[in-house]
Amino acid sequence: MISMELFPTIDIQEFRKDQLAGNQGYLYSELRGEHHIARPHQHHFFLLVLFDQAEGVHTIDFKDYHIDRHQIHILFPKQVHSWKLGPNTTGFQLMVDREYFEKFSPNFRFSFAYYQRNPVISLSNETFALLYYEFNAIRKELEDHNCVPAIIYSRTAVIASILSKEVQKVVQNEQNNESNPRLLKLQELIDIHFRHEKSVSFYAKELNISTPHLTKICRQKLEVSPSQLIQQRTILEAKRLLKATDLSIKEISFKLGFVDSPYFSNFFKQHTGLNPKQFRTD
Repeated sequence: MISMELFPTIDIQEFRKDQLAGNQGYLYSELRGEHHIARPHQHHFFLLVLFDQAEGVHTIDFKDYHIDRHQIHILFPKQVHSWKLGPNTTGFQLMVDREYFEKFSPNFRFSFAYYQRNPVISLSNETFALLYYEFNAIRKELEDHNCVPAIIYSRTAVIASILSKEVQKVVQNEQNNESNPRLLKLQELIDIHFRHEKSVSFYAKELNISTPHLTKICRQKLEVSPSQLIQQRTILEAKRLLKATDLSIKEISFKLGFVDSPYFSNFFKQHTGLNPKQFRTD
């Protein structure tokens, strides 16, 4: 059987040596100065990185995000990332084991698909101060020999609620708000079905709207068509498979629902400018 682990997957236990505080389900550490992750990897855990003074580039699912002061970066389990942090970087990391993450995750007001597509949130000074207070309070509780898990759960839930409030501000500033829940649901559906369902009509039916209406919403709000969203998700998965597995081009084609490898190769080159073999060795 072919393993579905596309990138090296790091467990929370592997970061214990660098922790400032932690318990079985949580780990707190700090980032100070220059730091590079040369090889992209994914985690089994949920990660929040609160940057104070910072510079560099954080690559999440093959997209580069400029790191700046007063940002929070959100990574869900299985997202692929690497980064290059400059010498003036100061950041605070909160790692949460998947089992514990599920306990407070309902406090994220929006679909996970939204945060995965928008993993970097710029913060006002006031919001940064609120989050830093909660991070520091969690660190102190984890350092306490009489640590009370319920306190940590509650404070992590507060962090999730603060982030949801920040996202709400962005959403409220957008026009035609009512389409957003459908777009978030569409992104979830694509993530589940993109390997075998390439038809826009399938997703329109799942959303209980017409295909033309779904296309209109996507073009108005995202400036892309539903077909392009499906294609983008397919390309992301193809990049993961090409970089992190030894699957043949033919095997990857089959996994992604293509009828043959030449069709897949042409599709990949059309969207990336490289054929799959070139991308793998680049």
